Amino acid sequence: MKGRLKALVSFLLASHMLLMTVYANPEWPSDTGIQAEAGIVMDVDSGAVLFGQKIHSTYPPASITKILTALVVMENSSPEEMVTFSKNAVYNVEPDSGNKLNVTEGDQLSVEDCLYSLLLNSCNQAGNALAEHVAGSMEDFVTMMNEKIEELGCQESHFDNPSGLNGDTQYVSAYDMALIAREVYSNKKLVEISSALSHTFPPMINNPEGLTIYNEHRLVKTTDPNSEFYFPSAVAGKTGYLIKAGNTLVTYAEQDGRRLVSVILKGSPRQYFVDGKNLLQFGYDRFENIPVTGNETGYISGEDSVEINGTAYKPSDLKLEADQVITLPRGSEFSQAHKTLVTELPAKSPEGAVALIQYSYNERNVGQAYLLAEKEALPSEEESEQESLTESAGEPETGSDSEKANASRGRGFLGVIAVLGILLVLAAGGAGFFMYRKKAEARAYALRREERRRRLRAEGNSEAFEKILNERRNIKKK
Repeated sequence: MKGRLKALVSFLLASHMLLMTVYANPEWPSDTGIQAEAGIVMDVDSGAVLFGQKIHSTYPPASITKILTALVVMENSSPEEMVTFSKNAVYNVEPDSGNKLNVTEGDQLSVEDCLYSLLLNSCNQAGNALAEHVAGSMEDFVTMMNEKIEELGCQESHFDNPSGLNGDTQYVSAYDMALIAREVYSNKKLVEISSALSHTFPPMINNPEGLTIYNEHRLVKTTDPNSEFYFPSAVAGKTGYLIKAGNTLVTYAEQDGRRLVSVILKGSPRQYFVDGKNLLQFGYDRFENIPVTGNETGYISGEDSVEINGTAYKPSDLKLEADQVITLPRGSEFSQAHKTLVTELPAKSPEGAVALIQYSYNERNVGQAYLLAEKEALPSEEESEQESLTESAGEPETGSDSEKANASRGRGFLGVIAVLGILLVLAAGGAGFFMYRKKAEARAYALRREERRRRLRAEGNSEAFEKILNERRNIKKK
């Protein structure tokens, strides 16, 4: 008997491996490339990395640092606040790094004007002045920058100054820069500023008639369809350059309701724009976003309760976080994504969150959605019935040794059946798995109920047990 059982198990496992080969998801598209040393394209809404090259290697960021500076400024000041340029803000820059706004000590501009100069023509003095305005000193502002990237989940980057000029410990990875860009371009005001083609400033000491500056990002400003830099989906972004950093680039694009960011590190002149464009085009051509709501039915439908951290939730009491998507290769189906229920939630989670559903495709993270409780959870029906029966019929906490042995053998038998059942289901491609599980749970529950009936009968309480069960059945029917 044991020999036949082993043979059956071996056959089922082999069948399962064959089915896994037959039904494996198609490969993740990778038919693109860049000439820069490192780069990435990420979906803003799902966080999925669509393509990456050396995304965890670190490089000097140069002036793409300024999008992080702008984010910290926006979160800690108002656009209409006035900024005064100090001597330190004007002159605490590297020699030959320029003064694109031609500002001098004593000039005053609004936070919004400074942000335009910071993001459109990369004025280092504007970055210094904003840092002093927000934090009191450049050093304290840099502390805020590094705290912010830690909050965003960056683990491979560090910043020394708000402008992106050379620093002894100033470095960033393409992946971390994409995380930063994802947050920056989720801010509508920063998208508005960094997508502007030009901006005119009021009179200043060295510019008594005002000054107009222009956007330096070629993918954003090019309107000629014949240009190699033409990419109408490009909305905003930031350029950077240092001898040590080479050309660096961040580009934010929108097309058909999808939002992407690309990052280029250690690029070469002109080509780094083409690299950024190619990554974005690849992201739009080869992938699509699928909404979680309307496709995810687990946890929020059906009759079976969902147990999370020891609490049983009715599906009707749970809902999905709104407007979440997963990113999959074009032509894929939502069901091809693997999901994992995470019950240890991040520090910053939505109100009412009880768990996080994480989705993956071929071991790549492709999106997530929080599971939210609409009302306070109640004990599961089975738990409630067992508790009330124990209280009403005076069920003892323990049974005889023989009863325990019988129950143990019953559970062992059910365990064998469960293993064989699961293997059979796998061999059939997964069909009928949930039906089997429900039947197995029903049998286990019936076994426990019969054991309880025997105990109570031995104590003369079987009639009370049956009476309570009948009352519960009648309530359910009503």
